[in-house]
Amino acid sequence: INRLTKIPNDSLNLAAIAVVTNLYRVAQGLRNKMEQEVLSEYGLSWTAFSMLYDLWIWESIETKKLGESAGVSKATISNITKTLEGKELCYRKSDNRDRRITYVTLTEKGKNVMEDLYPRFHKGEVEMVSGLSIDEQKSMTNLLRKVIRENDF
Repeated sequence: INRLTKIPNDSLNLAAIAVVTNLYRVAQGLRNKMEQEVLSEYGLSWTAFSMLYDLWIWESIETKKLGESAGVSKATISNITKTLEGKELCYRKSDNRDRRITYVTLTEKGKNVMEDLYPRFHKGEVEMVSGLSIDEQKSMTNLLRKVIRENDF
């Protein structure tokens, strides 16, 4: 039995259900594919990679901003940073003016890992959307950005 049939039909926005369900399936599929096919070789989770990517782009970033970018809690940032420090991919440093502020900085080893890893990661990104034309990819990007803006993600 379809559980949705028990809800009054006029209260359901089936288009919204379809969009959100498919977004979730794509996001989970991408995450699983990348973790299994690329990131596992480096012992990295999706979130750890996301943090390393931000560090690779910015070199050094405040932990609060790192958490916001990765969409995870301060505790998660702290735990993953410890793991990445153990792999010598980054290090933490307190702000000299305000000890409550901590920055995470990419190490040379971290930079080398990302330079080796990212081309393989990007290949997976390209494969994921290979069924879409460039115009369709651009259109999807614009629509997703609109959803992001309207929800303050």
